[in-house]
Amino acid sequence: MPFWSKSGGGFGVNCGVNGVSFLAQMSSLHKQVEVVFDCAKMVGALNEQHAVADPENVASMVEMSIKNSTERRNLGFFSCSTGNPIDDCWRCDPRWHFNRKRLADCGIGFGRNAIGGRDGRFYIVTDSGDDDPVNPRPGTLRHAVIQEEPLWIVFKQDMAIQLKQELIMNSFKTIDGRGVNVHIANGGCITIQFVTNVIIHGLHIHDCKPTGNAMVRSSPSHYGWRTMADGDAVSIFGSSHVWVDHNSLSNCADGLVDAVMGSTAITISNNYFTHHNEVMLLGHSDSYVRDKQMQVTIAYNHFGEGLIQRMPRCRHGYFHVVNNDYTHWEMYAIGGSGNPTINSQGNRYLAPTNPFAKEVTKRVETSESQWKSWNWRSEGDLMLNGAYFTASGAGASASYARASSLGAKSSSMVASITAGAGALPCRRDRQC
Repeated sequence: MPFWSKSGGGFGVNCGVNGVSFLAQMSSLHKQVEVVFDCAKMVGALNEQHAVADPENVASMVEMSIKNSTERRNLGFFSCSTGNPIDDCWRCDPRWHFNRKRLADCGIGFGRNAIGGRDGRFYIVTDSGDDDPVNPRPGTLRHAVIQEEPLWIVFKQDMAIQLKQELIMNSFKTIDGRGVNVHIANGGCITIQFVTNVIIHGLHIHDCKPTGNAMVRSSPSHYGWRTMADGDAVSIFGSSHVWVDHNSLSNCADGLVDAVMGSTAITISNNYFTHHNEVMLLGHSDSYVRDKQMQVTIAYNHFGEGLIQRMPRCRHGYFHVVNNDYTHWEMYAIGGSGNPTINSQGNRYLAPTNPFAKEVTKRVETSESQWKSWNWRSEGDLMLNGAYFTASGAGASASYARASSLGAKSSSMVASITAGAGALPCRRDRQC
């Protein structure tokens, strides 16, 4: 959500984008919802500097990228041949903690170009506190993520961080929890809004609560009024080049990972999702057509115990769901509306015992006469315990090309590929 500030005789909304601000005058806070959309329009042009404006251009780059990354990793640099190309890229090096930034070169999928804080210095979080969201103390996580410069953020020791308000990130940041046990829980959680190049890795994020109606700092030079946040573990709003990898996420007030309002170039990989209802929302609303550019890769995740639905729930864009392990759902696994393209490849779907919940897919509040033309396909998926995927569409190759971001492995490899999903128990001087 935008920042609200008092200005003149009314209220205004301040949409901060990498140091650029817009102010829209208002006479009443009741108009907040309208201004969110105005705000998104204002930042659209700036966000597209970093976003992938044309999904077809991405499709044409994918084959070359896969070839280049395969050749790079075939050089044998610490390859441990688990079949998981992200992990094979860095995990087998016992000196990984001396070469943390190698992770930024291991990305896959639509978010593979997210470099986070690769080109900046290290910032060591030494203080788990969050006493003042407007004036955060140096050494705290909040102080680190709001800085203007690229930063690779690590932690001195195990920490349990209870945020008073949502953690509003600036561009070109990596939060790297490897080597310690870091929990962000029982308060506000992570907001990635109108920024670019963010990597979130190795965190336990759970029990996130709604926060807001408070002042929060978003950069060294700006703070403003925040309306209520929903309580997502990771909220991606109008942002691009985002990679969420190897986190353990559960039991939040709203979603575990939500991406809306023109966000794109996103990879969600190697995460362990548990104990939650509406897991992942990709796309703001059926009427918000800017999400037609959205491209998201969902790869190598484990959707585990206590999950109910939305793994993910998609609108409009292009979604590559590849080599994930779905061991639990109560209603459905993958849903959508607004004519999204869904490319499901090499996943393992284990249906629940409930005979009325065997279907992997759900078209949300849409008649068959409408959804039968949507491009949804299942290719090489393993269906267990009566699971079935209802495909649709004419199978237009161009549409699926825009929803293809990496080469799928055989579904028989899913168990080994996803065995390390979630935050890893890495320790220095040994393989992670």
